[in-house]
Amino acid sequence: MKVPFFDWAAYFNERADEFARILTETAGAGRFILQKDVDEFEAALARFIGVKHVIAVADGTNAILLGLRASGLRPGDEVILPSHSFIAAAQSVHHAGGTVIPVELDESDWLVSPEAIEAAITPKTRAIMPVHVNGRTCQMDAIMDIAARHGLEVFEDSAQAAGARLDNKPAGAIGRWGTYSFYPSKTLGCFGDGGALVTNDDEIAERVRAMRNHGANRDKVIPRDVTIWGTNSRLDNVQAAILVYKLTYYAEAIERRREIARQYDEAFAELDGLRLPPPPEDGRYFDVFQNYELCCDRRDELRAHLSEQGVGTIVQWGGFGIHQLRGLGFNQDLPITDRFFKESLLLPMNHVLSDEQVAHVIQSVRSFCA
Repeated sequence: MKVPFFDWAAYFNERADEFARILTETAGAGRFILQKDVDEFEAALARFIGVKHVIAVADGTNAILLGLRASGLRPGDEVILPSHSFIAAAQSVHHAGGTVIPVELDESDWLVSPEAIEAAITPKTRAIMPVHVNGRTCQMDAIMDIAARHGLEVFEDSAQAAGARLDNKPAGAIGRWGTYSFYPSKTLGCFGDGGALVTNDDEIAERVRAMRNHGANRDKVIPRDVTIWGTNSRLDNVQAAILVYKLTYYAEAIERRREIARQYDEAFAELDGLRLPPPPEDGRYFDVFQNYELCCDRRDELRAHLSEQGVGTIVQWGGFGIHQLRGLGFNQDLPITDRFFKESLLLPMNHVLSDEQVAHVIQSVRSFCA
């Protein structure tokens, strides 16, 4: 049996007729840029997340960049973020004029370490950017406490965590602002690029809404109305319409991911040589499982075995943390993150996996550890 890591076509084909109808209806009506579908999506996502403002933009990277610029990041301002994250957050800090400070992960949850954050604070530190990797919320109580004690802002990269919660607080809406990505492989993915910034801050919302559209806080760009430097970062209407529909069954899709994760946890719990994702703690965490990432002392051997069994896997970020990107000038030693990247592996995890495919993944992993 073949179990691809991600079956791109299946995401469309699961509801192909409805997606085709949406495309025909939206394009046929000539609704392409900043029309009612974008407004409807922003309102629907705001209700789902429980946040005051949603500003839909071209992609998750632009969402971070616009948020940083709207927050007034200045050259030399340091932003602390986890090395265990995609390059997009670091790139956004750089392009906004800031300085990236990558830090260690915490072995308890494989997310950014609050202790490492605090140790990295200097007089130049402006903000902390926790990254909610794999659909699990970072230790936000500790991070917000650190930020408050040091007078820092918190910006959340929630690209992988739409719908995740900690103590019923939504990932992305705990700090001053947060961002989401709607890249096709995300838990809430469209059929191209897409992203959003969410916030309860009226000023940030107004600035980002204008900045995404060449500095004009309206549908059409009229030069006399431009009062802020902006760019072109608008979510296409067709993608917005797709996302409006996907939100109607998003909770169902997340529950399927959580069920698959429970099956993996139960099947792998007693296997030697594996370390599983952190379990929910007393019901505090609601994880959406963008990915199911485990660690194995013999990671490369396990990956080769799974490939022989037809099971696709991925080493997240290609096995490189931000601090390892020497070509960009980083030279920190982060031994915990280094070891993690030598042992971590992503198994197939998405809501379109069949029961038979999940069973095959489980049997294949168990046969390796037998």
